[in-house]
Amino acid sequence: MVRHNNQLPNNLTQLQNLIKRDPESYKDEFRQQLAHFETTLEIFNLNPTQYNKKLDEQAMFLAQVTQCYLSDMKTFPQKIVDILKTHNTILHSDMRLSLCKCLILLRNKNFVTAYDLLELFFTLIKCQDKNLREYLKTHIITDIKNMNMKHKDMKLNSTLQNFIFSMLRESNAKTAKLAVDILIELYHKNIWNDHKTVNIIADIGCFSKITKVMVASLKFFLSRDEEEKEENSDSEDEIDPRDTMISNKFNKKTRKREKMVDKVKKIAKKMKRKKEKAPIFNFSALHLINNPQGFAEKLFKQLESSNERFEVKLMSLDVISRLIGLHNLFLFNYYPFIARLIMPHQREVTRILQFAAQASHELVPPEVLEPVMKAIANNFITERNSTDVMAVGLNAVREICARCPLAVGEDLLRDLVQYKTYKEKSVMMAARSLIQLYRQNMPNLLHKKDRGRPTEALAELKSKQYGEMDIKSYIPGSEVLLEKKEVKAVENKKKPRKKGEDSDDEWVDIASSDSEIDISDSDEDGNDDEDETKSNSTDGEDGSVNDDSINNELNSKGNIKDSDENRKILKAKRKDTKQDMSEKIETARNIAMDTIFTDEDFKRIEAAQIKKCVSGVKRNKSTIEEPEESTELVQLSAIENIHKKRKHDKNARLESVHKGREERDKYGYKDRRKNANCSKTNREKRKTKAYQMVKHKAKGKVKRSFKEKQIAFRNYLIKQKKMK
Repeated sequence: MVRHNNQLPNNLTQLQNLIKRDPESYKDEFRQQLAHFETTLEIFNLNPTQYNKKLDEQAMFLAQVTQCYLSDMKTFPQKIVDILKTHNTILHSDMRLSLCKCLILLRNKNFVTAYDLLELFFTLIKCQDKNLREYLKTHIITDIKNMNMKHKDMKLNSTLQNFIFSMLRESNAKTAKLAVDILIELYHKNIWNDHKTVNIIADIGCFSKITKVMVASLKFFLSRDEEEKEENSDSEDEIDPRDTMISNKFNKKTRKREKMVDKVKKIAKKMKRKKEKAPIFNFSALHLINNPQGFAEKLFKQLESSNERFEVKLMSLDVISRLIGLHNLFLFNYYPFIARLIMPHQREVTRILQFAAQASHELVPPEVLEPVMKAIANNFITERNSTDVMAVGLNAVREICARCPLAVGEDLLRDLVQYKTYKEKSVMMAARSLIQLYRQNMPNLLHKKDRGRPTEALAELKSKQYGEMDIKSYIPGSEVLLEKKEVKAVENKKKPRKKGEDSDDEWVDIASSDSEIDISDSDEDGNDDEDETKSNSTDGEDGSVNDDSINNELNSKGNIKDSDENRKILKAKRKDTKQDMSEKIETARNIAMDTIFTDEDFKRIEAAQIKKCVSGVKRNKSTIEEPEESTELVQLSAIENIHKKRKHDKNARLESVHKGREERDKYGYKDRRKNANCSKTNREKRKTKAYQMVKHKAKGKVKRSFKEKQIAFRNYLIKQKKMK
């Protein structure tokens, strides 16, 4: 059938739409376009440097309808690939990009394999076209992500990984940079987050001769340090749809409110689905390195002979310090190298101090860390420097000692502690933080007056020598669980007493078990007054003393003396001896072997351990500060934290006030207009007009009195009568 005045060959968009609806009816038009494409392609091959718009449109049209005519389009993808392989560098940039788009469209319809397309795209990376490189990088990442969306094809992933690893070894800078960027992006998207990817980046990327590739690889291992991007910053706040639905129930029904309710329901559903998903735990890439010791040694050797910029050297130092601290490595040459850079005038000196702290751990011998500590003490903590420099030096010493307590000798520590009475607050606070650290870890190195008030926790603390491990065969503090059981047993034994019974016998029955007294007293305060009141209250409760027995006690002086003696015996038993400590340990070991602890038991143990740390301290005047959890990495703010006296002059206060108002909404009347430049309503304009202009309208609003209504109604009736 011949169609007269057929406009379809010239309108490819309409033809494409019709073919997708009914392929068989438009087969002749399709074949006509296919023949036209092949003719145009032959003409294009004669002069491939020129942009051919017809070829562009026809190639995109054929790519769109390929699935409708599979037998006719078998060779079409290969023709596009051949053009790009043959003329990749001399093609016009727009022509090259449009042909790549055709291939991506065919890849989405599974007419081209992922490996073939990846191989072709890496050859196109060498072209001088930045937009094309970014476009291809985005496609490669998205394509691999989509392939692993539902299930992971390990064989295909392994093939693609090996190809990208081979591209990482390329001498071409652009190819190698793209390869490392793709690997890093796929690792962060939790697609190729296995140890194989991490070790390839470590072994090849970090030692690449191309600086950009090396910097990208080092940044990959440091990416956890920089404050992680808040993924939930753009996400909506938690919304309860009930409030919106209830308010909509009683308010006026409008389309806008209905849309708002639907939107709130969708957001709430989305957030609920998000909560139900299992959390994804991202470990730092440094944990997945197979041979951290060898990697650190190779990286340090490269650093020593490197001529790169100072910023690149700092990155290498940072990675090495993290490896040492994380895996407890031995790299003794690192400390003298970094000690040479510890000078107050050195650029980025606080970061270098941070690296020194990160590279210290308990297994580093104290004599190895000695050059670093001497450099800090001699160059920073001297009165010829400014107070800020001294405070930074003391903070650095504290961070190193928190990870390696034996790094400072007793003499040097006592010298540094003397700054606790320094006139400047920043230095004084830094010195006191050092004292606080050693009070908890190794109080025997401090002077007796700096050790603080002795507590049960300090009595149990054992100072460790170099390389010594304190391994416990019991759960510390679990002896408090026995107290609960014994108290219950005592309560079960209680029986009602007769009126004439002696109070002294009652006391003896309760305190018959020495172990019970020891355990129950272990959690009490050191305050004597509180102990006395507690002992009195327990005597009254446990003995079930009646009013008559109390009167008998008051009348008999002998009984009072007996009870005083018993209290003295109790007080004497409160002091813990070595024998008591060994008994507690034995009790805790038996409990750990016999019972299975519940969450409540662990809470009681934790509370008892905290109580030990503050025993003997008045509770009403002091607050218990929980120790901060030690992190893998040293925070730069911990070293740069300097306490300064705030300025109290008017200008400083005004500056802080204005700074706080920067991102705040304007105070007062809120203009509800979406666009500030559009006009206001007549009602809003009336508010700014002079009264003379609107008084006639304002007067009409006033309610009329009953008399005025009568007169108006009378006039109306007269008027109506006259009209008749």
